[in-house]
Amino acid sequence: MSDRRRIMPLRDVKDHPKRKVNLIAVVVEFSIPRMSVGTDYCTILKVIDQSQQNPELSVNVFMDDVHQLPHIRSRRDIIVLSCVRIERHNQDPCAVFNKSFSSYALFDGKCSSAFRPYQASPAFCLIASDKPFITSLKNWSLTFQLDPGISPYVVSLNHIKEKDYHDLVCKVLGVCEVSSNEWVLFLWDGTDVPPLSFNTKLEEHYSIQLQISVPLPTNAISNFPCVGTVLRVIADPAYGNLGYHFHSIGEWVRIRNVLFEVDSGLWKGVLSGTSKVRLLSENDNSVIERKRNLTERLLRSGRVPMSSYHVSNFLTVLTVTDYESTKFSTLMDLLTFSKDKGIFKCIVRVVAIYPLQVKDFWSPAGLYRIRVTLEDPTARIHALLCGEDAELFFGGYPSISVLAAKMNKLLGVSENDDSTRNPPWIQCCVELHLANEAGALGARHYHIRFTILVL
Repeated sequence: MSDRRRIMPLRDVKDHPKRKVNLIAVVVEFSIPRMSVGTDYCTILKVIDQSQQNPELSVNVFMDDVHQLPHIRSRRDIIVLSCVRIERHNQDPCAVFNKSFSSYALFDGKCSSAFRPYQASPAFCLIASDKPFITSLKNWSLTFQLDPGISPYVVSLNHIKEKDYHDLVCKVLGVCEVSSNEWVLFLWDGTDVPPLSFNTKLEEHYSIQLQISVPLPTNAISNFPCVGTVLRVIADPAYGNLGYHFHSIGEWVRIRNVLFEVDSGLWKGVLSGTSKVRLLSENDNSVIERKRNLTERLLRSGRVPMSSYHVSNFLTVLTVTDYESTKFSTLMDLLTFSKDKGIFKCIVRVVAIYPLQVKDFWSPAGLYRIRVTLEDPTARIHALLCGEDAELFFGGYPSISVLAAKMNKLLGVSENDDSTRNPPWIQCCVELHLANEAGALGARHYHIRFTILVL
């Protein structure tokens, strides 16, 4: 085998259609590996080099096994591509990796004298003449400001819309297999998703979901931020083992073409076939802006939901003066609280109740026993409103008609024949205690206390 391989600069690729060429480039973007329309798995890379940064060259890679596809570990990583064929797609040149005669290797993009790839296809062989190209490209990329790929489609989570595709600049908090070959990404940008309306038929919300996908144990969410929505993004089985080939945990990314849907009154994202990921630096302007916005939010309003900023008169008041100066907590604060008990002041919405009928609010002994579902942008929980706490909340034992009117206000049921309801924000005290030492979500009991509904 020759000890020399001709490397083509990216700027010359357009002049060599239908030719097989060798490339060495920096990977700036990748699609999450998934099954193609055939039997192969595929990923699309966007690459640049010293000769061309715009437009970025697309590299389409197909393999029989998802594990053999290139899995990009970090920003500025370098790929060596051997014998890729230059084609045209929508008049733009692109490179196509053929599993029969092409090969690749991935190298850490950090400045290093090591030439050992962290991943390579079976047929790849590093040639001595490759090394100067790799070194030169590493040195150049460390000083070149990579394009974060911001587009008009980038939005914050507080501006998403149902059934729309959006791009997000966000932090990847984790990836989890929630059922057999169903994976969920957890994304966060420090803002709150918009509050949603509900169907007026309360019976449809008797078994309302507390979260998208299966419940997570406390230790799985203990490192989640307590301010801002952690969005669940569903990956269908076409993505295979997402946890294996998604290495961006803890990183800021720009993720393209996420479809936003509503499930049981909760926002969720869905990875589409065109979803792509671009790794971002902590110093990218888009990342700095989101960090600055979060800092300003906490200084201005603390842990209060963004959608409640305009509320001046809540439907509830607190009866204990000890909590007047206490800062508000989010429901995620309660979910991740490590002690056995505590009392928190929260701003929430009541999105569901049980029993459904007001006439069933009392036990045979004549005592209130109600379960309410509370929601804020960070979480949903079930909380009990019972006994003396419920007497205080409702102002004693009003008639069924008065109590029904109070509950309609609390649940956001309109007086006209509207098909949707929009629960208002209320403030309340929530007491937490753990039923055992396991710390599982199901072992946490919540009670509404020291709160009066003023209607």
